[in-house]
Amino acid sequence: MNKHYLTSLFSPRSVLIFSGNQHHPEKQTPMAKVFLQHFQSSAYEGTVTYLDIHMKGTLGDLAASRADLAIIALPNEQLESAMEVVGRIQCRSALILSIGVDAVLAKKLHKIARQHGVYLLGPNSLGFQRPKFQLNASALGKMAQPGSLAVVSQSGALTSSILDWAAKNGVGFSNVVSLGVNTAVDMAQVLDYLADDSSTQTIVVYMEGINDARRFMSSLRAAANSKPVIVLKGGRRPEGSKVALTHSGNIVGSDAIFDAALQRAGAVRVHSMVQLFAAAKCLSARYLPVGRRLAVISNGGGPAVLAADFVNEVGLQLAQLPAEIVKALSKKLSPFAVIDELIDLSQDANEHHYRDVVTACAHCSDVDGILVILSPIAGVDTGAIAQVLADLQTTVGKPLITCWMGDEKVTAARTILFKAGIPSFRTPEAAVDAFNHVSLFHRTQQMLRQVPPPLSQLAEPDIEGARILIESVLAERRKVLTEMESKALLSAFHIPVTKTILARTPTEAMLVANQLGYPVALKVDSVDIPHKSDVQGVVLNVANAAGVRDGWQNMMARVTKLRPDAKINGVTVQNMSGKPEGREIFIGVSTDELFGPVISFGAGGVMIELIADRAIELPPLNQFLAHRLIERVRCAEMLGAWRGAPAVDREALEQILLRVSEMVCALPQLREMDINPIIVDADGALAVDARVVVDHSPSEPGNYEHLAISPYPSDREMEWPLRDGRVYTVRPLHPHDAEMLQELVRRLSPESRYFRFVSSMKELSDRMLAKFTLIDYDREMALVAIHTERIPAADGSFDEVQRIIGVSRYVTNPDKTTCEFSLLIADDFAGQGLGTRLMLSIIDVARSRGLAMIEGLVLTNNTNMLRLMRSLDFEVRPYEEDRDFRLCVKAL
Repeated sequence: MNKHYLTSLFSPRSVLIFSGNQHHPEKQTPMAKVFLQHFQSSAYEGTVTYLDIHMKGTLGDLAASRADLAIIALPNEQLESAMEVVGRIQCRSALILSIGVDAVLAKKLHKIARQHGVYLLGPNSLGFQRPKFQLNASALGKMAQPGSLAVVSQSGALTSSILDWAAKNGVGFSNVVSLGVNTAVDMAQVLDYLADDSSTQTIVVYMEGINDARRFMSSLRAAANSKPVIVLKGGRRPEGSKVALTHSGNIVGSDAIFDAALQRAGAVRVHSMVQLFAAAKCLSARYLPVGRRLAVISNGGGPAVLAADFVNEVGLQLAQLPAEIVKALSKKLSPFAVIDELIDLSQDANEHHYRDVVTACAHCSDVDGILVILSPIAGVDTGAIAQVLADLQTTVGKPLITCWMGDEKVTAARTILFKAGIPSFRTPEAAVDAFNHVSLFHRTQQMLRQVPPPLSQLAEPDIEGARILIESVLAERRKVLTEMESKALLSAFHIPVTKTILARTPTEAMLVANQLGYPVALKVDSVDIPHKSDVQGVVLNVANAAGVRDGWQNMMARVTKLRPDAKINGVTVQNMSGKPEGREIFIGVSTDELFGPVISFGAGGVMIELIADRAIELPPLNQFLAHRLIERVRCAEMLGAWRGAPAVDREALEQILLRVSEMVCALPQLREMDINPIIVDADGALAVDARVVVDHSPSEPGNYEHLAISPYPSDREMEWPLRDGRVYTVRPLHPHDAEMLQELVRRLSPESRYFRFVSSMKELSDRMLAKFTLIDYDREMALVAIHTERIPAADGSFDEVQRIIGVSRYVTNPDKTTCEFSLLIADDFAGQGLGTRLMLSIIDVARSRGLAMIEGLVLTNNTNMLRLMRSLDFEVRPYEEDRDFRLCVKAL
């Protein structure tokens, strides 16, 4: 309740240590020796007790030794016994420093921890460091310097390397956590903690794998919502699947899906240790960029051009100073200086020239970051220029990155920059790359704040009809839908398709073609043939009945010869698209083992694998995400006016993407899907061919457990009356409600503010606002009451302004069976029954999610809230940890 459940692990007030017999150090494990050497040399101020698993005494004596954290550094055969002791004396958390613990023993240790309610970091962990609290609970060696950067790593060796690099480069840390293999407290839980940790401003993650994609995405989104998160992932798997039945399954690899997931979560991915260190170096500096415009300042044209080339390559922009600033600077700089997109101060530049230009860039709103490049030209005082930057660092107010090229002549200058906390690189490309990765954080925030509902605002699809179709196919023990069935499924979601009719004989084919009208296309219909063109199973632009008859016969002969094993249902006859100026586009769905369904978009046609032009996004989608998905592919350029053809109807494409997103959300049985090609022109889009693969799913329709990202629960919206006749709408909180939520808090009386937050603060901090507005609907829920006020305008008309007048919220506790609630009502809407309605609504949501109990803390002197709790049949109990509160509990 306000304190994170892992506080006892990472911020313990008391520590219990199991490290073997202190009098026989030769019997201690190597990890215990390293741990004790550095733990005992630190200045940790909490209570420390040393215990032996063979100690004598009663359980009561042992219970007196309870602590927040137990650190176990014992041989593997003694770990079970130690964990039993830790559990019995009711330690809240435990850390096992060990190597070589297999999965069987790890499972036993996890079970003991669960039985006793202990949060276990380990086994096979190298521990963690909290430099600010002088707590070195690790076998990582010397304590790191204090700072605001947190590192979470699934590799102990890499964690040690990062600490060694940081010591030389002056980078400090708030937290260093080495997870290792088979640990109980996992990556998602640590990210949860760091998202809530006020001493952490930036998070760097090294990971090799995850077990629960939904929980990982939830925690990563929460962390990235409040601070930059940089991720390096090892162990990329080869792209594609050998058993895929569609183009989508073949061309979408797991690493590409992971990349899309990180973007959607608001994190930034790097692909090498060099990039990770570079990003860490920039993130440890004082400021973060708010855009992509980089000013490049140099004393030579060559290095500046190299920087500019790389700026263009990674998609950054060169900042250009306004004319009035350029005019003012020209009077102060060398006559040989050139100020354009690149700022070349010329070879006779001195420290005064650098000061003037950096100061101008610092105060220019058209500049988001500054890169200062210096070549050690004869006569240039590199140290003096470095000192100027060091003096300016605190006044710049935006990222300041340097590239001091060379080695021997700039060593002393680099030391000055290092001490001032200014990131410095040896090459222009490395400096630009570092700024790029850090600045990507702000671009990914747009993706992070998209929380679409499962269904769009388009016409309601026939979901029940689609489910019946899929169930009938599965009942026949089939997984691949025929083209007719696939197009029927698309039609249920209002995706425009070509009229298609199956013909089993040449005569039927001619009759169908005459009815549809010429020209027509003929396509072989067989679930055993995934790609019709591979067996020459497609004939286009057939103009008459004779052509249909001959085409049918020739196609059947070719296909039978090439695929004698295939079961052929016949030939489908369909209209040609009627779009001679149309472009061929592909939209697909594939299912990842971890992240579930993903949607892909790109260039279509028969050479789709060869062209490999695709972008990937996790559902659900909204208009913004669909637009961004289209923009990310190379073929987006040909969707505009191209080779004499007018621009295509992009909105039609976006609508098809939204419809595919609806299919993915509503149909958990959907495994793979190709809509290829979709022909799109200025008049709209038309799906010409489709192939769908389905399978049984453990996920129930409507609960969206098959998705990695929980959709916005739009089904929870409802309208209610106030006692005075006005009405309000209760709906789930949305990330875009931040401003209204802040206004609610600002309007509160000091007493109401104190009752809710136990604080006299007048508004929410940025971190609190981020935490309260971007929520994971799977593990928490916040319902807001929205009232629309009509405000008279000067011309006599009325403006309608929405306002949040109440919020109820629950957050699921770590036990996954109980939750904690909170409630806030605007002062001018008190006594209107709003609190009762919001509490009943949030209780209903918690009950529907299978939670067993809801609880919350209420200040003892908050009599109105306690009266409301009793009226809702909450049991009001004393709260032993703080007598100023009452614990209100209700079984669900």
